[in-house]
Amino acid sequence: MEGKFGIPKEVLEVAQKLEEAGFEAYLVGGCVRDILLNREPKDWDIATNAKPEEIQKLFSSFAGATEDKLATVYDNEFGTVGIKTGSDDPKLRIVEVTTYRIEGKYTDKRHPDEIKFAKNIEDDLSRRDFTINAMALEIRNWKLEISKIADPFDGQKDLKNKTIRTVGDSDDRFNEDALRLMRAVRFAAELRFAIEEETFDAVKKNAGLLEMIAKERIRDEFEKMIMAKDAADGIELLESAGLLKYIIPELREGINIKQNLHHIYTVWEHALKTLDYAAKKDYSLEVRLASLFHDIGKPKSKRGEGPDSTFYGHEVVSAKMAVKILDRLRFSKALIEKVAHLVRYHMFYYNVGDVTEAGVRRFLARVGPENVDDLIKVREADRIGSGVPKAVPYKLRHLLFMIEKVKKDPILPKMLKLNGNELMELLKIQPGPKVGFILSILLEDVLDDPKRNEKEYLSKRAVEIYKLSDKELKKLSDEAKESKEEFESGEEEEMKKKYWVK
Repeated sequence: MEGKFGIPKEVLEVAQKLEEAGFEAYLVGGCVRDILLNREPKDWDIATNAKPEEIQKLFSSFAGATEDKLATVYDNEFGTVGIKTGSDDPKLRIVEVTTYRIEGKYTDKRHPDEIKFAKNIEDDLSRRDFTINAMALEIRNWKLEISKIADPFDGQKDLKNKTIRTVGDSDDRFNEDALRLMRAVRFAAELRFAIEEETFDAVKKNAGLLEMIAKERIRDEFEKMIMAKDAADGIELLESAGLLKYIIPELREGINIKQNLHHIYTVWEHALKTLDYAAKKDYSLEVRLASLFHDIGKPKSKRGEGPDSTFYGHEVVSAKMAVKILDRLRFSKALIEKVAHLVRYHMFYYNVGDVTEAGVRRFLARVGPENVDDLIKVREADRIGSGVPKAVPYKLRHLLFMIEKVKKDPILPKMLKLNGNELMELLKIQPGPKVGFILSILLEDVLDDPKRNEKEYLSKRAVEIYKLSDKELKKLSDEAKESKEEFESGEEEEMKKKYWVK
């Protein structure tokens, strides 16, 4: 990063070229807001009075462009030209330059039906969502001219007062682009600002417009909000603004749902406090989502009322619900699987002296060594969200010690010293279910005693197993898969009585 206020040289070079050609160049939007807040901007956008065709012509030979390699990208209807800078930084390889513009009606509540180019930066700023995003800083002579700030809607005042306020009439702004409803909440959580009263009233009034927005766009805003330090406050604000029911209505089912004598918070309160811990610890997106959803199935699995109520199997219900929610929001398959896995197994218990090394190996085989760290983080968040004083008690520290002790032991079929091909050659059989049955039984033997992971032992044992009838083989394989797990959550109430810390 170079230049005053850390403006990258790539951005300054683009601005200088515009200036040298007699055009104006302003930094606009979020980067201005972040500069004034002394935050590092995530995006750098330039606005200018140059028309798109003038921008393309001006930068036709920029950054080593050739006849076969254009220096600009212009494939939209909004007057934005992407300038290829040749930067090594992926975020700066293209700097977007947009012609001043004003916009027409938003029939689809997301994109303007038409745009018209404007003559000055003030007109361009009038189309933006919130006052804190409707400021521009002029770049002249390769430096930022603070004295040249354009702030027609008092964005600096709202920055000072930590206020989210729409530009102009709030109803108009939200009817133009309904995604702004979520952006208001996201900025409040991300910047730790408050939404101005009139703006907030308009959010509640127009909440239903969110149904017209593509799930992918909602996902993007939701993800940014979840990654904020005050993510839990963001979720609570979505609810008070009437937006949550259009995004994740399942979370609302936990409101006012009391738990049992082991919990001092409702299901809703516990979810928010669990997420809050994960966010304050700066954990990953997957851990934060798992923390938010880990008990989302409790309302559906609750049996009884009062201090003796139970939630047997809620972790399974919660995992299924998490899959449905994240799929609806168009999250990636890999993320959905990871979050569901963390939710499904967040109920593991570990009691020093009761669990053997074989039990720890089975635990690793079931949850995957690559998921242990994140699973522990979800457990930490779950504990603090329940009101207990320690995130990592002695039991968890001892578990980590045991994991370190056995982590090199074989725990997966691929770690057996007799693989599927060798097994088929040994027994002269073709691929089929029987191969998997035999391998699962062999793995169970090795989980009990890693010293058995030798080809001679495994070969001899495989021959013995193969002599069994198909029915006996299937039964033995099922018993191996269903063997008592020392980490199995079991009946929640019994686990609470024996292991849980209030």
